[in-house]
Amino acid sequence: MAERRHFTRIFYLTAAKLIQGTRQWRTQLADVSLQGALLLRPEDWSGSDDKEYEICFVLGGSDIEIKMQVTLTHEASKKLGFYCHHIDIDSASHLKRMIELNVGEEQLLYRELEQLLQEHKEHSPPSA
Repeated sequence: MAERRHFTRIFYLTAAKLIQGTRQWRTQLADVSLQGALLLRPEDWSGSDDKEYEICFVLGGSDIEIKMQVTLTHEASKKLGFYCHHIDIDSASHLKRMIELNVGEEQLLYRELEQLLQEHKEHSPPSA
């Protein structure tokens, strides 16, 4: 199977919350990119037809919380994959910096940011 990812994933194991309305699951973030995240499947997981969720996690050694509005894209026995369709500017800035520190190549990060913007433009409804 061909690799379809266009974004660098950062392996970052940390506690996370998965939220859907009034439902919440405590879990672990396995990796994150500018486009989404991979979580360990919670033991008490029960998915629903609604695929819209929020992921929250705190950057290690800080009180900085990253929040992402996500859509569940794939489920496996031990992991859940999500596509990020919205992230607030503060969370995006902190996530960008975290990826920048882990990638070590500024040009790669900027190419990924351009790709992310292009993909979001392509998936956005036309404006009136």
